[in-house]
Amino acid sequence: MTRLSRRGFLALAGGVAATGLVGCGMEQGTGELVRSAAPLPAPFRVPLPIPPVRRPGPGGLVEITQRVAEVEILPGLRTPIFGYDGIFPGPTIETRQGQPVLVRHRNELPVPTVVHLHGGHTPAEHDGWPTDLLLPAGEDATAGAHHGQVWTGTREHAYPMNQRAATLWYHDHRMDFTGPQVYRGLAGFHLIRDAEEDALGLPSGDRELPLMITDRAFDADGSLRYPSLDHTLHQVPGVERDWVEGVLGDVILVNGAPWPVADVDAARYRLRLLNASAARRYELALAPGGEFVQIGSDGGLLAAPVRHTTLGMAPGERFDVVVDFAAYPVGSEVTLTNRLGRDATAQVMRLRVVHRPARDDSTVPVRLSTVEPLQPGPVRREWRFTRGRVGNHRGWTVNGLPFDPARVDARPRLGEVELWRFVTDLHHPVHVHLDPFQILSRRGREPGPSDAGWKDTVDLRPVEVVEVAVRFTDHRGRFLMHCHNLEHEDMAMMATFETV
Repeated sequence: MTRLSRRGFLALAGGVAATGLVGCGMEQGTGELVRSAAPLPAPFRVPLPIPPVRRPGPGGLVEITQRVAEVEILPGLRTPIFGYDGIFPGPTIETRQGQPVLVRHRNELPVPTVVHLHGGHTPAEHDGWPTDLLLPAGEDATAGAHHGQVWTGTREHAYPMNQRAATLWYHDHRMDFTGPQVYRGLAGFHLIRDAEEDALGLPSGDRELPLMITDRAFDADGSLRYPSLDHTLHQVPGVERDWVEGVLGDVILVNGAPWPVADVDAARYRLRLLNASAARRYELALAPGGEFVQIGSDGGLLAAPVRHTTLGMAPGERFDVVVDFAAYPVGSEVTLTNRLGRDATAQVMRLRVVHRPARDDSTVPVRLSTVEPLQPGPVRREWRFTRGRVGNHRGWTVNGLPFDPARVDARPRLGEVELWRFVTDLHHPVHVHLDPFQILSRRGREPGPSDAGWKDTVDLRPVEVVEVAVRFTDHRGRFLMHCHNLEHEDMAMMATFETV
């Protein structure tokens, strides 16, 4: 197989273009804004879609086909996507703790792929190593040079599901191409349920909404706009713009729909919030007012609910919250806003309180779960996330080095609690594979209000130091730690640790 350049990939993918560039404020994240050429719809006109749910069949099998499709994202226009089962987001996989799952992916796309279950407690061989490629069906696996394992047509990922109930998600993780392939649509929810959560009486059924928040930009014909990352674009005379900072779109999508609207009862709703954007950060709030009662984080239930009037979310983070729409009069329109946005990106979606139900049996208990506090042992490691130049590499580094799939940067021992110190220059949401961690401090002070519980992704702000306690269990092998700004990741801001 001949390895495509980034530019060749984009041409093959259907000409994802990049023009219309302006800078962004640092409060939104580290990135550059791509402006749409297509006419954008008025907000709160498109109904909120809910991805179809897929549960394991006989033998715990779930089958998904990765394929090209055309979908209507902007009203009246067709957008080519790469989709799991040809939809964006992909189907929501729903599983239960302790019941192993086998997810069989078939690649009918024109490019190789890698699937990673983000938040999964997964053996190394099934985690989605970025050079373990699933080639398109019919492609010759012996052609070209590879730095990992290769499958042709289909590949199976075995997930033990020996972890707590939580909101996970699956997405492409191919080395150098995660950004464009996720941008084209390769992302979906994976929800784990368990008996502990079942017994709490939380809102469920139609009153449980998975909400994947992303940003995109569109060309005049409805196709997606995304810049190639192997060159610097000069969109403004005399001004050099560098896409390696990250890509920000000017259209906010929720479950693949632009600024959607949903009708809700005057009752409690559980909102599973996921920031699946490449680089954009959000500070979510409710207008004309209200609060989020946080019940869970990346790794599942908190020990007790935490109340917020705003929620900061970096790429890759999840927040499981309850909103009580009984606090609003029937007929109210409640807008989910983004305080880090400007103009259209300052709004996310709208929820209309349409009627008052006869009853609401849901509850939010004052105690949710038991979260074991981790006490670090003697091992301390420091990870510095910075931009730099190493030889011919100009981009992002971890501890001054770009990612090398042949290099191991740390060998933590299974079962031991280590203290990891993350140091940053700009915004870097750091994601650790295999096991979640607990945030101990920010800038030498207490963790922030959104740092509670088990995390697998932490939002690092500019010139910030965050300390976490991490313990890896069960699975030996190579795993990744990396920035979840997808353009930073594609420009080598990853490191390998090997559990021993």
